[in-house]
Amino acid sequence: MSSAGTRPPLPPAVGVHSAKPLVGAPMTAWAVGMLMATTPCTARDARHILAAAADLAHTTPDALAAVLVAGARGTPVPVHFERAVRRAMEAARTPAPPAGRRIGLTPSRTRTEEVLTRLRGCQAGLAATPGDPVALWAMDDAAYTLCVLMGRASVHEAVLAAEAHIGLPAS
Repeated sequence: MSSAGTRPPLPPAVGVHSAKPLVGAPMTAWAVGMLMATTPCTARDARHILAAAADLAHTTPDALAAVLVAGARGTPVPVHFERAVRRAMEAARTPAPPAGRRIGLTPSRTRTEEVLTRLRGCQAGLAATPGDPVALWAMDDAAYTLCVLMGRASVHEAVLAAEAHIGLPAS
C-alpha cells in the first residue's frame, strides 16, 4: 500500500488479447510458450529451438520472438523466419540414435493415457495463452512426466512411444 492508503495500479495483463505491445522478456516467454504448444516440447527445448531458429535466420532470439508474436497477431512473418523456425522444430523432433536396448518397466496403459491426455490439455491451454507462466509450467511438467514415464529423451519421442503403447495412430 502506498502512503495515501490506496493500492498501486496493477500492471496491464499480457496475453493473446492484450492491445499493448509485448516487449523484451514477456515477448520471449510468449514465443517460448507458442513453441512449446506447437512442437510439443519442454521450456528448455523451446528456448533451444528459438535460439537455433534465430541462428538459421541470422538474427537474435529476441528479434525472432518479436516476429513470432507479431505473426500470431496477424502480421505476416517473413518466409526466411518461418523456414528457420520450421527447420529448428523438425531438428528438435528428430529422434536421437538409440543408446542401446532400453531396459525397464513398461508403464500401464491407463497411466500412459492419463499423462498423454494431461500433456494434450496443457498443450491446448498453452496454445490459447502462450505467455501465461502457469500454463508454461504445467506444459513443462507434463512433458517431463511423459518423458520419464516413457523413458525417452525428447517429448516428441515420448508422445510417439505413448501413442504406440496405448494403441493410437501416430500423430
